[in-house]
Amino acid sequence: MLNNSIGVCNSRVLVLGFAFKENCPDLRNTRVIDIIQALREYNIAVDCYDPWIDRTEAKQEYGLDCLPEAPAPGSYDAVILAVAHRDFIAMGATGIRNWAKPTSILYDVKSVLPVGSVDGRL
Repeated sequence: MLNNSIGVCNSRVLVLGFAFKENCPDLRNTRVIDIIQALREYNIAVDCYDPWIDRTEAKQEYGLDCLPEAPAPGSYDAVILAVAHRDFIAMGATGIRNWAKPTSILYDVKSVLPVGSVDGRL
């Protein structure tokens, strides 16, 4: 974010996916919570959206209020693709970027999107 002149403090980040693995509702042992907690340490407002999971279970097990439906377009300073659900992959980088502001970044944790379509990846 800093490399793209996006202020970190008080920014908004969307994390896509919370399940342990793609195309599965299982939350046990998910490491996505670590990403969310690390971002919150920098005063970043983090929203999480995962159409595969039981939102009540996420709240009970991890204290996380996941979005009940897809977020509004143009809302985020950064989007992190954390779980490679087929729903997200089918959208492609362009579709995912619709949730973000024009000057945002897209980070692909799972390295499933084409290299040239994202700003960073593992």
